[in-house]
Amino acid sequence: MTTTPGKAPKKVKEKKQTPAERQALMQWNHMMYGPTAKEARPVAKKVNFGASYLTHPKFQALMTALVKGAHYKFDVTDKAKTYTISTDGDHISFDGKVIFYTRPMNRYEDHLLLDRAVAVQYQNVDALVHLVFAVLRHFPDLGAPKLVFLNHQFYYGADTLETGVAEQGANLLLGSYRHNKVSDKPKTYGS
Repeated sequence: MTTTPGKAPKKVKEKKQTPAERQALMQWNHMMYGPTAKEARPVAKKVNFGASYLTHPKFQALMTALVKGAHYKFDVTDKAKTYTISTDGDHISFDGKVIFYTRPMNRYEDHLLLDRAVAVQYQNVDALVHLVFAVLRHFPDLGAPKLVFLNHQFYYGADTLETGVAEQGANLLLGSYRHNKVSDKPKTYGS
């Protein structure tokens, strides 16, 4: 037996799946068994918005000044940039722009309003996001807030704050809270 030198015989290749066939099989596998360990998306980390502010003495002083109608100011640093948070008793400003307004409701209560345009403008700044939720959580009179922060955007109910600015204007009424601007002194009549 003589063999001719030259090429080795070709190996028969197995047929590979086409991308469409693979996608169809993956859909069936996901439907029946769920994603594999490598395909499973990580669970989104729950962030406790406002918790860093709530116990801080500067924030407590800011809220006390707002409720009493006094002035207070402090600075926060976020991503190497410094922002000023201040109040004059009627509103809370962030970086020189008013974020929260108060309007008198009656002798003992004020309405709290959020400026949607400023909130949308600064929604990428973590310091503002935490400030907004800290203010909402500070007043238990407001109840459970409908404001949510998801995917770097503020949502009020099902809509973003941005859509609400175009439809209803910049001010968003969040509720009313009790203030200490009026002292309850008993009236004394002349003796």
